[in-house]
Amino acid sequence: MITIILALIAGSGAFAGAFYGLEWGRGWSIAVGFAGFALTQVALGMFFQRRIKADMAGVQGILEAGQNKIKEKYRRWQTRPPSSMKSAQKEIMDDTKVFVREALKQTDVLAKYRFWVPFITRQIATAKFQLNWMVKDFKAVDKLMPDVMVIEPTMAAMKMARLYMLGADMAEIGKVYRKAVRKTAYNGNVLLAAAMSWMQVAKGDVDGAFKTLTEALKKSDDATLKRNHELLMNNRVAHFNNSGLGDKWYSLYLEEPRVRTQRQHIQYR
Repeated sequence: MITIILALIAGSGAFAGAFYGLEWGRGWSIAVGFAGFALTQVALGMFFQRRIKADMAGVQGILEAGQNKIKEKYRRWQTRPPSSMKSAQKEIMDDTKVFVREALKQTDVLAKYRFWVPFITRQIATAKFQLNWMVKDFKAVDKLMPDVMVIEPTMAAMKMARLYMLGADMAEIGKVYRKAVRKTAYNGNVLLAAAMSWMQVAKGDVDGAFKTLTEALKKSDDATLKRNHELLMNNRVAHFNNSGLGDKWYSLYLEEPRVRTQRQHIQYR
């Protein structure tokens, strides 16, 4: 990356100035060179971080504007209902596709930083993965999935859900789950544990689901996880469900909502 090259040049210049110009000892000159490298790297990093944050704010603005229009449509439907739920869902998806396409174009602007910022390509892939997920463009999602940065629970849950849709082995899904859940704070594991236990129940592995929830409740007091844990404990598997998580759960598209819900609001940083 260019930033690293520039930092190396700055560090080398600082070393040369201290060693040959000021005739300092090798130890002090190396320290000055390292400081020059580090300070240049930090300064450039902060500069590009501000630029990227501003560009991503543009993406977030497009999403918020689009979602506000959908909310307004929902409000109008409260007084004048649509002809059918199916037509309403199609209309909402069509509206969502419009602003998601606009947001994807804005995300492409970030490509200008690819020679300057390490991992920017993976950041772009992650943003596009989330946007395409919103409109169920799974062809694009599958293409992007190998490059995404799974750094927070929702992204991990999306990856687990897509692997499940593709018929992946539960061992592979479990590997994603365990890696992600280790990094979560208290109650940060809720969506992950809900998804993992639901998949295990769907596959007939009730004992595995019970163990997953038992372990998850050591780091959570979520009511839905507790309820499902008790249901499995009492052999009431038919009543197992994650509807209590609302939009967070249904945004994984593993099952259709039992009641109408609004789409999950995804934050981009």
